[in-house]
Amino acid sequence: MRERSKRYKKLVPLVDAKKRYNVEEAIAVLKKMEGTKFDQTINCAMKLGVDPKKADQNLRGSVALPKGIGKSRKVIVFAQGEDARHAQEAGADEVGADDLVKKVGDGWTDFDIAIAAPNMMRSVGKLGKVLGPQGKMPSPKSGTVTEDISTAVREFKAGKIEYRCDAGGNIHAPVGKISFTAVDLKTNVEAFIEHIRASRPPSAKGHFIQNIALSPTMGPGVSLVLE
Repeated sequence: MRERSKRYKKLVPLVDAKKRYNVEEAIAVLKKMEGTKFDQTINCAMKLGVDPKKADQNLRGSVALPKGIGKSRKVIVFAQGEDARHAQEAGADEVGADDLVKKVGDGWTDFDIAIAAPNMMRSVGKLGKVLGPQGKMPSPKSGTVTEDISTAVREFKAGKIEYRCDAGGNIHAPVGKISFTAVDLKTNVEAFIEHIRASRPPSAKGHFIQNIALSPTMGPGVSLVLE
């Protein structure tokens, strides 16, 4: 286990490890963890009662948080013709077809989100080994393979986030910045939790959401009450 920093150890007493906090209480605790030289991201981790080995329970998707995530992300688009024009007009940082596929295939991954028009997936599919491990491979489930290129670009630039289960049935996602107001953070956290709750696979048995925790980039997690 890696050694925790002095700052982290100093923050641990702020959290009662035996308590589950409501969202407002948890955010109040997180707010006490401000003070770093950068604006920390608040992450939401959820343990779900699913079996990721089963295709219908390997939860994956995207959601536009009401208050964004505090930064504009770099979005590239694999498209040509009218789709490429729409992507550029919507504010995509880079747009291309086979030329962009080659650039990424050669190792360029300096972007946050990759979106693709459906007719480009035959070429983009070759990038699975490059983009898959980074979680950047375009997918219809996550809303990054779509015919509505303009809307996708605008939403992801504004803070739409992707999520997917890991092998242990956990989901991790950013839900804002520590500098957000408590009200805005609460709005985002509750929207994300409700979205996941509504996405429960029909075949999932027992308690679906088993644990929820919020944590800043450089601080301990705060467990939430399960409602």
